Amino acid sequence: MQTELNNRVYTKVSSSDLTTDNEQLTTEMHETRYLHEPAELQRRMQNIKAVLFDWDGVFNDGWKDIDGGSPFSEVGSMGVNMLRFALWLKNGVNPPAAVITGQINPHAEKFVQREKFHAIYMGYINKPDAFEVFLRDNDLKPQEVAFFFDDAIDLALAKECGLRVMIGRKGGERFTNHVIARGETDIVTANSGGENGLREATEAVIELIGNFADVFEHRAAFTEPYQRYLQERNATEPRVEKGRR
Repeated sequence: MQTELNNRVYTKVSSSDLTTDNEQLTTEMHETRYLHEPAELQRRMQNIKAVLFDWDGVFNDGWKDIDGGSPFSEVGSMGVNMLRFALWLKNGVNPPAAVITGQINPHAEKFVQREKFHAIYMGYINKPDAFEVFLRDNDLKPQEVAFFFDDAIDLALAKECGLRVMIGRKGGERFTNHVIARGETDIVTANSGGENGLREATEAVIELIGNFADVFEHRAAFTEPYQRYLQERNATEPRVEKGRR
């Protein structure tokens, strides 16, 4: 089933279309997949006040260096910043933003410090533990959080959030279909973390907010509203917490 939103055509995929039969698996994803009608996604988006990200497989392709670090792309970083600005324009406040990752990762910590996220929680193999802290510290409800994720360790957290955005990848189609069939994601990207899937994901969510053109025009012109947002964002002192694996 196809539906138009903001002059783009999106394909809705229902769990009844999915199967674990190898002969019928969807092996390629050529466009962003939306698992609900646009009106439902926009309704959920109205409640979103904060953004939360996994790291490995979301900001990158999941490969590690010898010290356990994995980098990020400036393309994805810009998308994340534009999403935060879009929420600032929508809600009038700097949206809480955090990374929750199962590993201790110096690249992730540096990114959070540079981009002035509210927090990073590293070494949490049970991510809902960190999520409870994030909600409490920012006076949030689970349905007010959009979560960007990619793998099994994220599912217990994803099912609690108001908007779930899964970064897809080739080689993981069976798992992606499993997650869709369980109703644990709302959007699935066509591109992987190493192929700028995070940029695809953030742009998709900005489009749902409904201020896509304004967001990028403000940034391109470095307008007074964007400068005010940046000043508020940069006043944030990130919380760095390391859990026990």
